[in-house]
Amino acid sequence: MLFYEPPQLIQTEVFTSVPTAFRKPKGSLSHGVGVGQKKESRDCFLEGPSFDREGNLYVVDIPYSRIFKISPEAEWTLVCEYDGEPNGLKVHKDGRIVVADRKQGLMQLDAQSGRIETLISGSSKERFKGLNDLVFASNGDLYFTDQGQTGLHDPTGRVYRFSASGKLDCLIDTVPSPNGIVLSPKEKALYVAVTRTNSIWVMPFDEEDKVSKAGIFVQLPSAGPDGLAMDEKGNLVVAHPSTGLVWVYDRKGVPVYQIQSCKGVMTVNIAYGGKDNKTLYILESKSGSILTARMPVAGKRMYSHAE
Repeated sequence: MLFYEPPQLIQTEVFTSVPTAFRKPKGSLSHGVGVGQKKESRDCFLEGPSFDREGNLYVVDIPYSRIFKISPEAEWTLVCEYDGEPNGLKVHKDGRIVVADRKQGLMQLDAQSGRIETLISGSSKERFKGLNDLVFASNGDLYFTDQGQTGLHDPTGRVYRFSASGKLDCLIDTVPSPNGIVLSPKEKALYVAVTRTNSIWVMPFDEEDKVSKAGIFVQLPSAGPDGLAMDEKGNLVVAHPSTGLVWVYDRKGVPVYQIQSCKGVMTVNIAYGGKDNKTLYILESKSGSILTARMPVAGKRMYSHAE
């Protein structure tokens, strides 16, 4: 019989919070931000963390459709404000910023000018349901989740690949609420946070680079998972909102680290950064804070900084 050690506890500290000047008056938006079945009016709601090569952290503010840049010294700059609902964001190896927007589809942002434009608004047959998160492969292919309002009642969420050559393919269309997404270390499989089933699915690629034999990698208690990250050893990092936790699972799906929020319970998304890429940045969206935790293993980069 196998016995596993309990996960090692890792503490966090606050790196920065949304400055008062950038917080909106509560109640200024009628739709608020959905948390489970509850709608709440917020002065901000951060998501989509991603670093550029200079060490700047980009995040989105969902309800007010804003994109911020945060310097390594924790200085905030408003890069863009537009008509949309940005949720996921990733910085391409060529410096372009791509945003998964629930209202507008895939957007492309020029960080220098602040200009944002639509990259793809849907497939050839219909518009997207509502994009959530995305990740780049080392070859420039883009993988993203199309969540919308799907769930156990409507398991029709999708995962797409938008190739570097411009081809859009739906890899799977039977996911009940696909959320965070990340590639395995050798990019032979996708891991997808399936929020409404409280689980992480693993989706290996077959010889034709299609999704094959999708299954459950880990099952979470309580609330469903959100953002994902991968470290250099192949450990999967999972943001677990409504619990104030981030979990780190090894290749066998065993939890090896538990990271506890020092600020609030809405730990929605994560990104590795810092000079050695061993600092995990955690978005705690209820307070509008960004937390950090020092990790024993560096995060896996989407691309080499030598490229």
